[in-house]
This record gives sequence, structure tokens and C-alpha cells, in this order.
Amino acid sequence: MGLEEEIAEIEQEIQETPYNKSTEAHIGRLKSKLAEKKEEFARRQSSSGGGPGYAVEKHGDATVALVGFPSVGKSTMLNAMTNADSKTGAYEFTTIDVNPGMLQYRGANIQMLDVPGLIEGAAGGRGDGQEVLSVVRTADLVVFVLSVFEIDQYQRLYDELYKNGIRLDQQPPRISVRPKGKDGISINASVDLDLGEGTITEIIREHGYANADVTIGEHVDIDELIDGIRDNRVYLPSLVSVNKADLIEPDYKETVDDQLRGHDIDPEEAIFISAEKDKGLDALKERIWEELGLIRIYMDKPGRGIDYDEPLMLFEGDTVEDACTKLGGSFDERFRFARVSGPSAKHDEQQVGTGHELEDEDVLRIVTSK
Repeated sequence: MGLEEEIAEIEQEIQETPYNKSTEAHIGRLKSKLAEKKEEFARRQSSSGGGPGYAVEKHGDATVALVGFPSVGKSTMLNAMTNADSKTGAYEFTTIDVNPGMLQYRGANIQMLDVPGLIEGAAGGRGDGQEVLSVVRTADLVVFVLSVFEIDQYQRLYDELYKNGIRLDQQPPRISVRPKGKDGISINASVDLDLGEGTITEIIREHGYANADVTIGEHVDIDELIDGIRDNRVYLPSLVSVNKADLIEPDYKETVDDQLRGHDIDPEEAIFISAEKDKGLDALKERIWEELGLIRIYMDKPGRGIDYDEPLMLFEGDTVEDACTKLGGSFDERFRFARVSGPSAKHDEQQVGTGHELEDEDVLRIVTSK
């Protein structure tokens, strides 16, 4: 039996097995096996590829992947928002390679990637799907591009990303597994778990642990437990853009809103645009900025003053140490202290160490030893 057949057989057994306490451990084992088989299949697909693939060198301060089915307007959007020149056409599969463009916004250089249109079965290798999905995994933000007439495409796209280990708008489960030399599997949970201890033990063993200390800090289901054990899940923010909004009649808007709500998307949170007519793109740029969580740090350069024209771009939660790392050179080795003015400082010119957390539009001066 080939690997694809094994995967299909396990999926069918999961689907046909009713979920209850007596079958919980069995389903857990099946899902663990399924995760391993799918990853093995992805590795084989990658190693036997044959084509050049879609490796894209990351540039700029952050990377955004435009995800959508063929011919929803990703290329037109990219051309309208960036300096790219991606081919466009009113037919499927216009884009056959990843096309990058650079969005310049609020001092940031944001790389946007128009990836080939995803199709159902991409996670299983259809339509160069594995290569496409591998590009998405390296992004900092996923932007769904939907046609206003095909909102249901969202769920199919979401499912393909999920099958490839991409978790959207979630945090990693608070789970740790520490191997040990003996004494089997011990489970320590800070909450009352719905999963039985036997189920958890079976899943841990299925992942190759005979002896381990398992710590669980929140309620998890079987899928979340498996996510917490495996180290290849990617957690990314996302937002939804609805293209071709200029083509709908006003009385059809409520139908579109209802379709969005059917996929747990707040219509007020979705960005309605017309890439062709250049409408709604300013709002989309602002939302991309917000979702990326970029912050601008103005560097106070010795003898040259404060550089407000080209800020250092960091992410929310980054520290002075992160600033030193991004600046490169020998800042880490020669660092003495820093002075910060702005939102994160208690007062102007506050002296801080490397652990100080910076905020948007702080002014930072780094003092180094000679």
C-alpha cells in the first residue's frame, strides 16, 4: 500500500469512528499516525520535486502572503499596492511563479508575495501545492483574497493551510514534553482536562516518547495536543479582503455579509476592495500595518541627530536587544546602555538596558564602549 492510500485509509477510519470516551484514545492514536504520515508525504514530495520550486528570498521589514484561488485578483492587487509588475488576466493560473512586490508604508518596507492560486488538495501536492504552502509558512501575515461572488472559497483555503500545519489567529498550546530516562509518562496539568490521562499517554507514546514529563497549561483537544507535541506548526495572523466589491449591487451586500458570518468572519473586520478600481486599498494597507504589529524606532545617531526619515522597524514586544540585533555590527558586544524617549519611557532620555521593551515612535540612542 502506498503512502497516499495509507493516509486515505486512516482519514476514513477517523471519519467513521464515533467520538466518545471509549474511542478517544483510539482516535488520538489515529490522528497522531495521520500527522506523521502527512509529514512524511510532504518530505517525499519536496525531495522529489523536479522543478525549481517557489523559494523566495525575504526582503524588507515583514512579509505578507496573498492567498486565494486562481483569478481572484491577487496580481492586480499587488500591482496597485506595490512596485511589482505581476501578470494579470481574466483566466485561471495567470501566476505560475511567486511574484514579490514591496509595499512602502509608514516608513516600513513590507514584502508582499502573490503566490500561485491555491486549489483544493494543495496540502496533498496538487497543483504545486506543497511549494506554494511552503512560501506561505515563511510569511508574517496571511491576507486572504476572496472574490465577492465566491466567499465560500475561504473555508477551502483555510482548510488547505490547516492541513499543512499553518494555524491562523491562534497561539501555540501551552504544552511541553521533556524526555527522561525512566518511569514512563507522567502528566502534570494546571487545569482540569477533558481528555483522559490514558488518551494523552497514548498520543505521547505514538510520537515516540516512552518516558517523558508532560506539562499542560490549558484545556486542549486531541488536535491541539498533537500540535503542542510537534514542532513544525506555524502560527500566523490573518485578515480577509473581499475583492471586486465594485461589481455588486447594494442589495446584495447583506447576502455577502451573511456568507462571511457563516465562516465566523465579522463583515466589519473584512476589507472590501476593488483592486481594478483602486478602491479600499488604503484601508487594506492600514489593516496590514496593524496586523503585522510593526513599530517605528527613531535612532538618535551621534553627531547627526534623530533620523525621522528612515526609522528602524521592529515588532510589538521587541526590546533594545532586538534593536541591537537588527542593527547588526558589534552593537551586542559593545553595548553599555541605551537612552529612550517616547511612549515606552518614564521620562525623556531614560537610561535602560537591553531588556527594555520598546514602543512605536520611541527615540533610541545606543551608547557603546569604544
